[in-house]
Amino acid sequence: MIDRIQWLGHGGFFIQGPPLIYINPWRVTRSIFHADVILVGHHHPEHCSLADINKLRGKDTQVFGSALVTQEIEGCQFLRHWQSVQIDRAGIKAVPAYSTQGWQHPKEDGGLGFVISLNLYDIYYAGDTEIIPEMERIRPDIAILPIDGNGTLSIAEAVDVVKQMRPRWVIPSNWGPETEANARLFKREVAGRAEVILPTDSDTG
Repeated sequence: MIDRIQWLGHGGFFIQGPPLIYINPWRVTRSIFHADVILVGHHHPEHCSLADINKLRGKDTQVFGSALVTQEIEGCQFLRHWQSVQIDRAGIKAVPAYSTQGWQHPKEDGGLGFVISLNLYDIYYAGDTEIIPEMERIRPDIAILPIDGNGTLSIAEAVDVVKQMRPRWVIPSNWGPETEANARLFKREVAGRAEVILPTDSDTG
């Protein structure tokens, strides 16, 4: 399953199903294959990019997001915290994502992460979040965690989440070429606890 998850940059990901699932698509190229599902965690432009969503959206694409996202995207379906939907083989559950300290992602904005159950694997996409009590309910096989510390997990906090959740694989998000050193530091810190997948590596180790 891990080889079917593609990082698109920053917080954007593609999961090759079926179904074809995009999470917070960002700077994508237009594809001849429309997305089956697009998940949008919150309304900030780097996650809620209408231009990118429109590149991927077909007449049968289902778009899901928070209440604020539904105000930005026509036809977007609102998911409450802990609400689940079944799309083809994938079970998708919306989970809370928010900051407890800063102003970037207040709880009242209703930001979302997602737990996607597909092919007998549970994939946790944390979204833009700090460490929150709701994480205690999540035990994924694959965890996608932010590491930028901008109202989200710092590297040290992301390591703590890995210790708590004990996933088999971890993929860092919210970084880019200019901060690759941070992603590699995270990989070193997690070593021995989970396998960290970086798209810049030539292999999957």
